[in-house]
Amino acid sequence: MTDLENMLFLKLRPVTDSRLTEQVTPLLCEGEAILQPFQGLRDGVVFTDRRVIAVNTQGFTRKKKTFVSLPYSRIQAFSAESAGVLDLDSEMQLWFAGLGLVTFELIAGADVAGLAGSSGRRR
Repeated sequence: MTDLENMLFLKLRPVTDSRLTEQVTPLLCEGEAILQPFQGLRDGVVFTDRRVIAVNTQGFTRKKKTFVSLPYSRIQAFSAESAGVLDLDSEMQLWFAGLGLVTFELIAGADVAGLAGSSGRRR
């Protein structure tokens, strides 16, 4: 079981390759669309138009994966911090009802405001 309380995904970067997308496509509901996938060193996060899907890769061979669905309807509050001149990274924090805080650190160039806005619109 993945410990979601105070889960932290470090240095996620937007990706265009289909590896992460291929992993989560079987989990998508009918009509659900992927907005943006992000990849870290091992883990990944996919923002869809309905939820956030976190992919936690484990083990030496990286074959063991845990998928966690975080629906936008459970978000109680969010915080988005864009990148600055000296601080090139951005950050998004989402507070989920019954779950707690989940923080995503994104490298410069990620549209944090756009992602935060889409998660608030799709309730």
